[in-house]
Amino acid sequence: MNNDVIKIKLPSKPEYVSIARLTASVVSNSVGFDIEEIDDIKVAVGEACNNAVLHGSKEACDYEVEFMPLEDRIEIHVRDQGIGFDEEKYEEPDLDNLKGNGLGIYIIKSLMDEVEIIGSDQAGTVLKLIKYRE
Repeated sequence: MNNDVIKIKLPSKPEYVSIARLTASVVSNSVGFDIEEIDDIKVAVGEACNNAVLHGSKEACDYEVEFMPLEDRIEIHVRDQGIGFDEEKYEEPDLDNLKGNGLGIYIIKSLMDEVEIIGSDQAGTVLKLIKYRE
């Protein structure tokens, strides 16, 4: 496997999230993930893109999704142009008393092996998602 990077730029509209999910499926399959792992990756990418649409990118802005298929893993970056995200202020949701906020990040973290959130007032937010092949 080489160092290919598949990069897509999507309008900040919910109807285009499925494009990122489909791309995640194809790229994950090329790395050799099984169907259950591919489904996990698709859900995590969908949640990350939903966050970019809802919280990150302004209506007129786009967001980017980069897929890096590697020999033993897939790395995915979802980059938006919002005001940033302070991970230190993130609280895991109370699953017995859901309020609606924070559930997407919780889902992403439960499905991926590594999740890093890099927020900046000037540069938006980047969610780095990594899933290793077993």
